[in-house]
Amino acid sequence: MAAISSRFNVIITILGFLSPFTSIVYGQSPDLSDQHQRWIAEKIFTNECNSDTRCLTSWNPGETFPSLGIGHFIWYQRDQKEIYTESFPDLLDYYTQQGIPLPQWLGTYPPPDSPWSSREQLYEEYDQARLTELREFLQDTMPVQAAFIARRQQSSLGKLLANSPATQRAEIESLFQGVATANAPYGMYALVDYVNFKGEGISQSERYRGQGWGLLQVLQHMLDDNSSAALMERFASAAQTVLQRRVDNAPPERNEQRWLKGWFARVDSYIPPAL
Repeated sequence: MAAISSRFNVIITILGFLSPFTSIVYGQSPDLSDQHQRWIAEKIFTNECNSDTRCLTSWNPGETFPSLGIGHFIWYQRDQKEIYTESFPDLLDYYTQQGIPLPQWLGTYPPPDSPWSSREQLYEEYDQARLTELREFLQDTMPVQAAFIARRQQSSLGKLLANSPATQRAEIESLFQGVATANAPYGMYALVDYVNFKGEGISQSERYRGQGWGLLQVLQHMLDDNSSAALMERFASAAQTVLQRRVDNAPPERNEQRWLKGWFARVDSYIPPAL
């Protein structure tokens, strides 16, 4: 673990030069210290994996794809079509762009398709060389994954505004920037984590009964909320409302109620302890 911790700190130092939390399309995100960057990476790892490295290569029951890394990035098989946005190949591209060597079996371009056809097949291979190497690589590069997640968040605002009614755009932009600068690093963490967790909310395929559950829906719910609570409390409350609606609208066979308690706990972590 000491060697891993040392590599973790080296990568954090590199991220200071990569500056993942810089300007976005409509305004400036706050600069974050190395300490805050490390904190966000560790929070996402806790949220997705309960800080368990074996979770870095997982396949959740009831799903049809593996979820990899601290952000549980989705990886599809060839020609697999799902409603969720695939993200692991984009992460592999990001590693390559940053000059970070991939495990040899992943080092092709374009990135390969997922080699596992079922959850059972993945766990049969779980302790063999390929998956063990992938887990170690993902563990050693957790801050790089956080930078990748942050880059996605940086591009979110323009997408949110483009998919919002014209009458809401100024308010959505103001609210987004308000959350980004609130109670550093909690506001930025909330945006980064929620976009990674449930997406921007702009994909028409990510809907149940016509209603999404991403960041756009959270911000839109906040616009209708007349609460006098602190901003991060309002964000967390709106996120829980949107997630409850998702569960209520989900196909019964998905049994999404089983995840709701954990989702709510995750959203509660966006609220600074002092509030």
